[in-house]
Amino acid sequence: MSEIQVGNAPCSWGSLEFEGLDGEPIGYARMLDELVETGYRGTELGDWGFMPTDPEALQAELTGRGVTMLGAFVPVALKDPGAHEAGCAEAVKVARLLAAVADPHHAPFLVLADDNGTVPERTAKAGRVTPDLALDNDAWTDFARGAEAVAAAVRDETGLRTVFHHHCAGYVETPVEIARFLERTDPDLVGLVFDTGHYAYGNAGCAETLMDALDRFAERIWYVHFKDCDPQVARRAGEENWDYFEAVRNGVFCELGQGCVDFAAVLDWLKGRGYTGWITVEQDVLPGMGMPKESAGRNRRYLSGIGL
Repeated sequence: MSEIQVGNAPCSWGSLEFEGLDGEPIGYARMLDELVETGYRGTELGDWGFMPTDPEALQAELTGRGVTMLGAFVPVALKDPGAHEAGCAEAVKVARLLAAVADPHHAPFLVLADDNGTVPERTAKAGRVTPDLALDNDAWTDFARGAEAVAAAVRDETGLRTVFHHHCAGYVETPVEIARFLERTDPDLVGLVFDTGHYAYGNAGCAETLMDALDRFAERIWYVHFKDCDPQVARRAGEENWDYFEAVRNGVFCELGQGCVDFAAVLDWLKGRGYTGWITVEQDVLPGMGMPKESAGRNRRYLSGIGL
């Protein structure tokens, strides 16, 4: 496929990887139906068990709707060497399901991330991380080796590639941390999913530095998430000392075009680089927060308005 296509993800319908969230969840069938109805043609898997884990059943759900599987988010506590073996096993389990339902024109990605939201001091300071909260040299070594181990296991067992998701409330959030992670990992083994909203919030605002980041990390960007960031909510999060979850509940990741990300410029950059992969829209909607279908529709119309 030569043209950029657009997907969405279960998190936009309230299926997030974090435990203890309130509200009535939306099931996968309704989520997929609404995804298609609002103009998207690709999806990520969501948490293990959100969609069918039997390959034939999952394939039937996707094929029946004309939906391509784009990837799956797998968090691993990469700082902890003791978590690496279990993390590899979990990633391979998920990757096998992805491989079994892969579109022949587009192989899905294993989207690896830190075990975000589990370290209190990082969760409390998301969007305003200071250098004293960063990993030390030994921890960086463990973190990078863990990511490479997961990516190698996924590649060897399934043939799929792994992209790392920089993410607020984890140990790879700021521009400096993203660069350090990439410097310490094999560029042939681990790519980057560039998430516009997480970059903006983790960088304390969009400004022109988002475009600089695309240039800086260009060779490692294999996949893209479109997420917006409301600078007023981000500023209030700092003033009122909100943690990551409180900021999300208050809409720091707003609908596309309502925040500070210049998506038209990002799209132009991608086209200029010859990017032919998928863009996945993500707007973290907690269960019971807003109307996901209507929001997904507005996001899709926004993207149509900028030529996507």
